[in-house]
Amino acid sequence: HMFRALVLLGDLTLTSFCRLIQYPLVPCKGRITVTEEDLACLEPGEFLNDVIIDFYLKFLLLEGVGGMVAQRSHVFSTFFYKQLNRRTRHQRVKTWTRHVDIFTKDFLFVPVNQEAHWFLVVVCFPGLEEVRIEEFQTQAELLKMLILFAFFFNLLFCPCKFTACSTKPLQLRPFCLLLSRPCLLVMDSLKLSYHENVCRLIRDYLQVEWEVRRKTPRLFTHNSMRSCNCRVPQQDNSSDCGLYLLQYVESFLQNPVVHFDLPVRLDSWFPRQQVRQKREDIRRLIMRLQQSQTDDIKPVTSPS
Repeated sequence: HMFRALVLLGDLTLTSFCRLIQYPLVPCKGRITVTEEDLACLEPGEFLNDVIIDFYLKFLLLEGVGGMVAQRSHVFSTFFYKQLNRRTRHQRVKTWTRHVDIFTKDFLFVPVNQEAHWFLVVVCFPGLEEVRIEEFQTQAELLKMLILFAFFFNLLFCPCKFTACSTKPLQLRPFCLLLSRPCLLVMDSLKLSYHENVCRLIRDYLQVEWEVRRKTPRLFTHNSMRSCNCRVPQQDNSSDCGLYLLQYVESFLQNPVVHFDLPVRLDSWFPRQQVRQKREDIRRLIMRLQQSQTDDIKPVTSPS
């Protein structure tokens, strides 16, 4: 019994030593524990693990970017697709959204790891059953609407950010803005993975979830919810796919797509240097949170 107690004490000491932070703090649910081992994957050339990705995605949604887009979004954990990709698919994840109706959200972010490669699937307007198109008589009216979008999302307006998302030139009449459509936007920094099976699994999940939530049938097919391989900034090495996934989500929350004419082109969404800096940015964030949490639990000493 003494030996067992010493072993348990050693495990507790080791756990305490390795653990850096828990995020978010109580009373928030779904806390993530980040350890020194997790921090090590932020070293140059290392692959990001699921803990770092889950932590930063949760941080972005809760306080990193915020704003109205974040309020209308839901981020799935990295374990969601892993479970969905097994047998009894919906059964394994049916309780994961019991506290949120995903069909009231405009955007669902699904991180996917396939053959040691991270990429992102954004489910757009899952509750919408048809495409919403706004027509304008002049180019000036269309640009005015884009400016209103920019103001609404609290963005710095730059017309190139929005026109780059459309394959139709603005000179066509009438001028159309495809405001929203149910679709799957695949954002892959290598374009090496085969995505259609992933999109099919997500559609199947949405179909069952809709029947459970809405108590009515609805088909989620390739035609009713198209998928699109977006043209996004690409990585120039073999280890930064997780960083690009995080940057895609961060850029989407800050500068969302407002024109859903497929395929979506976001080649100049962000500079490559921004991704190169991300390892250090996340490391500093974790260490800052650790310092804050350490200060909060320091014992208060009474004056002698």
